[in-house]
Amino acid sequence: MKPQQKIRVTFFGDSICTGQHVAIHQGWVTRTSLELSKILDSSNGEIVVTNSSVNGRTTRQALETMAYEIQSHAPEIVIIQFGMNDCNYWKSDRGLPRVSEESFAANLAEIVQRSFHYGAKAVFLNTNHPTTLRNNKFPNTEITYQESNELYNQAIRSVAQSTNANLNDLENHFIQLIQQKGIDLSSLLLEEDQLHLSSLGHDAYFSFIFPKIEKTVQEILNS
Repeated sequence: MKPQQKIRVTFFGDSICTGQHVAIHQGWVTRTSLELSKILDSSNGEIVVTNSSVNGRTTRQALETMAYEIQSHAPEIVIIQFGMNDCNYWKSDRGLPRVSEESFAANLAEIVQRSFHYGAKAVFLNTNHPTTLRNNKFPNTEITYQESNELYNQAIRSVAQSTNANLNDLENHFIQLIQQKGIDLSSLLLEEDQLHLSSLGHDAYFSFIFPKIEKTVQEILNS
């Protein structure tokens, strides 16, 4: 282990990373930061966790902020989560998504590539969890929110494979929780919108993602 090694961990995403309508200390990103800090009790390193996430942000908007939020800080580990805004259809867009699937995949690939180029030793790409929004179609379309979400998750998987990013498949994880443990999907989501995470949803994210980040941090500390 290198003496006094500093590891920078940056979460780069949207409201799924910032949390919405839950207490800050319940959020999966905040809990991950707290647990990572405990690694210092048995190491000679320093871990700095930053949450560079913004509610409502798309990959197009995220690329414009990378110069400061990622490139200037050069984190060793980057956790990326986008798609729930990209896949949305606003009435004012007349039947077009906020960001097309093709542009979303290209933007996401560039975010990953730039992260690696500026020093990231590991990049994680998260798919997005399922929602219950399967009934009402977007204006001027034949697609529902959840159908669009699933399509963009497929794009995330393809980008992870093509860029050598580590995939955290939250969609499949939630499906397994529902099918194998009998958990009701709606309990993992906010009652207000059935899209953002409830406290139980944050629990599910944390228990799935933290061990992977912890393992990567330990590997870097011991390299």
